[in-house]
Amino acid sequence: MNVFEEFAWRGMVSEATEGVQDALTNEKVTAYIGFDPTASSLHVGSLLTVMGLARLQRYGHTPIAIVGGGTGMIGDPSGKSQERVLLSSEQIDRNVAGIRVQLEQFLDFDAAPNAARIVNNADWLGTIDVISFLRDVGKHFTVGYMLQKESVSRRLESEDGISYTEFSYLVLQAYDFLQLFDRHHCVLQMGGSDQWGNITAGIELIRKVRAKKAHGLVWPLMKTASGTKFGKTEHGTIWLDAERTSPYEFYQFFVNTDDRDVMNYLKVFTWLDRPAIEALARAVQDHPAAREAQRTLAREVTSMVHGPEGLARAEKETAAKFGGGDDEDIPAIELAAASFADGMLHTDFMVATSLAQSKGEAMRTIKQGGFYLNDARVSDERGKVTLADVVNGKIKARKGQRERRLVKLTGL
Repeated sequence: MNVFEEFAWRGMVSEATEGVQDALTNEKVTAYIGFDPTASSLHVGSLLTVMGLARLQRYGHTPIAIVGGGTGMIGDPSGKSQERVLLSSEQIDRNVAGIRVQLEQFLDFDAAPNAARIVNNADWLGTIDVISFLRDVGKHFTVGYMLQKESVSRRLESEDGISYTEFSYLVLQAYDFLQLFDRHHCVLQMGGSDQWGNITAGIELIRKVRAKKAHGLVWPLMKTASGTKFGKTEHGTIWLDAERTSPYEFYQFFVNTDDRDVMNYLKVFTWLDRPAIEALARAVQDHPAAREAQRTLAREVTSMVHGPEGLARAEKETAAKFGGGDDEDIPAIELAAASFADGMLHTDFMVATSLAQSKGEAMRTIKQGGFYLNDARVSDERGKVTLADVVNGKIKARKGQRERRLVKLTGL
């Protein structure tokens, strides 16, 4: 199997230019992805992109990661409903340094002949003068062409519109592709589907000024089965930096994955092969309450991001919180696992566990922010407790800071 086929079966091909499959099958290709330095750490949403480069390298192709020290000072309007807050050059430099360290965990910078590279587009964007840029690059883009791009048209329809600063982002990213084509013979740009317009702009620029063919490949944007943005929780973003998101919190994020999402996550976030993933798919179907797929996912990703020591700490803390120890002093209640097959309303769950005397009291408690599942505050009084909330056969629940319950599921 070549890397294009690998991307395809893992669900990582949303759109691709004609000829990209042949290039990835019959040639050794240099490809790049850009990383936006709006923070000093990548987050789990970025992990999909990092894995794209890492898989490419494992098949013998050469990956380039652009950390956008130049474009980061402008801001990509793709997927954004309003103008970004612009960062200072000092903030950008700190963020670039932090992201560089994290990328080095996943990409091999010493592998010959396809060692990875990290480049900063400030190296060329920071030196070009505006007159030369408008004359040599800007003239190749009509306003009509730019207005057709979804990242621009969507913002134009919004109340705030789009500034000339962010309107110019598409041209700057296209220029990045041209620079990498000239400097490193980079012929492929990859990324999420929201980048398709920016990528095709770069392909067009290379065709016009170099009369050469370049390629693009994008994957679907990651969303949960419930329709929410992947990587966002009630506590905020899940970061790769252990100082921002602890290995335990990181592990719990993945171990609590919905059954509807877990197979997709196993494909895109782990190195497990098809037979291993198909075996886990059967386990989800035959014994969903056992949550073998979720635990495998959490172990694989946590170990990859935080190393074996980080995984060990996460599993130790999980065992302490959910597998005994302090749990011996918490009132335990047994409920049938079948009760959660279709989900149990949060209000019904509170009544069933005696954390509330009535559904009305339960609803008021949730609205006031006083109900917690597995130490995470619940904000949706109409939501449900599902088997996705089960950890090691148990669910921890509490009302306020003092009233706690340990729900043990029977029939798992």
